[in-house]
Amino acid sequence: MPADTLPPCPAAAAPRRARCPRCDRPLPACLCAWVRPTANRVPVQVLQHPLEAGQAKGSLPLLRLSLQRLECRVGERFEPDALPSAGWRLLYPAAADDPPPGSVTAGLLVLDGTWRKTRRLLHDNPWLAALPRWPLRSPPPSRYAIRKARRPGQLSTLEATCLALGTLEGDAGRYAPLLAAFDGWVADEAARQRRGHQALRR
Repeated sequence: MPADTLPPCPAAAAPRRARCPRCDRPLPACLCAWVRPTANRVPVQVLQHPLEAGQAKGSLPLLRLSLQRLECRVGERFEPDALPSAGWRLLYPAAADDPPPGSVTAGLLVLDGTWRKTRRLLHDNPWLAALPRWPLRSPPPSRYAIRKARRPGQLSTLEATCLALGTLEGDAGRYAPLLAAFDGWVADEAARQRRGHQALRR
């Protein structure tokens, strides 16, 4: 039968899987129930690697929907004017001989992606690498059970940002509800993964 006379593939006519208009995730995986509106005093700017933007296990969507003062840009190369003003600090590990971090008067810049991708962002954006850093000192173990950390002290974007803001603002309790909601979301996603694996084995 000539190709132009074949009936259309049923999959091509299937409706797109319904998505939540707020979090833009498939309805069965909607994370809106875990959103905790949080009025952060220190503004946050996130530069996200494009390969992280479609990551279903990423923590940034929950953080973005929860923090009142957060902006996000996606890309691999950014101009220095990506920051609204001078005086920002980069949330990123510092060398052992770097001076202790000072206070953040303008805002906190966060890189979102795997460690390999964030290192690439620093390499491709020399102005980022030159920013003064604000590292987390002796962070607690990660709660991020659905993604494995390669080294101790590596946290999700949501965890690291909440811990940094709590320290900078002197009010860790402000971010406790969001971190607790993150625990719930991670547990929910882990259960979803288990159900998916069980279905594949049947």
